[in-house]
Amino acid sequence: MAENVAVVGRERRRAPVVHVRLFGDRLFNLVTLVLGALILLLLIGLAAALVLDALPALRKFGPAFLVSTDWDPVNDVYGALPFIWGTAVSSAIALTIAVPLSLGVALCLSEMAPEWLSRRLGFLVDLLAAIPSVVYGLWAIFVLGPWVRDYVEHFLGTYLGFLPMFAGPKVAVGMFSAGVVLAIMVIPYISSVCTDVFRVVPQTQREAAIALGATKWEMVRMAVLPYGLSGIIGAIILGLGRALGETIAVAMVIGNAPNISLSLFAPAATLASVIANEFAEATSDLYVSALIALGLVLLGLGIVLNVVARLLVAAVARQRFDTGR
Repeated sequence: MAENVAVVGRERRRAPVVHVRLFGDRLFNLVTLVLGALILLLLIGLAAALVLDALPALRKFGPAFLVSTDWDPVNDVYGALPFIWGTAVSSAIALTIAVPLSLGVALCLSEMAPEWLSRRLGFLVDLLAAIPSVVYGLWAIFVLGPWVRDYVEHFLGTYLGFLPMFAGPKVAVGMFSAGVVLAIMVIPYISSVCTDVFRVVPQTQREAAIALGATKWEMVRMAVLPYGLSGIIGAIILGLGRALGETIAVAMVIGNAPNISLSLFAPAATLASVIANEFAEATSDLYVSALIALGLVLLGLGIVLNVVARLLVAAVARQRFDTGR
């Protein structure tokens, strides 16, 4: 009887503690739910504000705004296609250069370099992401642009000039220079994510490949890269998102010409660069609305890009699960 009373007493003492813990869990869940909802509300509010401010231009030009090549602030005629073209091409150039380099850096840091060297090189690579965009722009104007013009574009024009993309005069500011700057700027983002992805690959997979007689490269190709494929795709999409939204550095070296040219050496403009260059001098309500509509297009591209990235990562994960099963 006394033992039963003691047990009941202990249960009563534990009850308030359990109640407090349950209250803390509920409070934590509520706080995290509110914070997550705030982020979603912020995105919805941002999109709504852009849509409302862009309505005058969207009503006047309609869907033709996205496919028109005219950009004439004097006559209040606006089209977004030259800037969509410039954004897409400069980002494609950046990824073409940055992805192989970033994968090489990530494999060096995670698989090849000794630990003491990997830490120091990784710090230097991450330091590239901390450099302000305007510094990249100034460096590109005075150093990178002339070097690209005198050596890279000269070489491409001499041996591949029969192709439209490598034809035309060589200048220090243009699409190609902007793509090279973007590539340098996105390398630390892609390489950092890929390095972390490669480092979480189970060591047993590496040991199994080596035990079967694989070389170092064969082990990386068969055991490391397939396991981290979804992470690599995510890193590339992260770098692409960074390239799409970059403004100052691109605006300083791309030439800022609202033209569509097949030549990579010609001046061009991107969605972000034209907004930065012309927003302060927009003299009419329709002009401001057209620039805000460009921002809405850029936001839409970012959302579509993230959706596609999610679908790709999910498809890769599903394929890996089906293969493993």
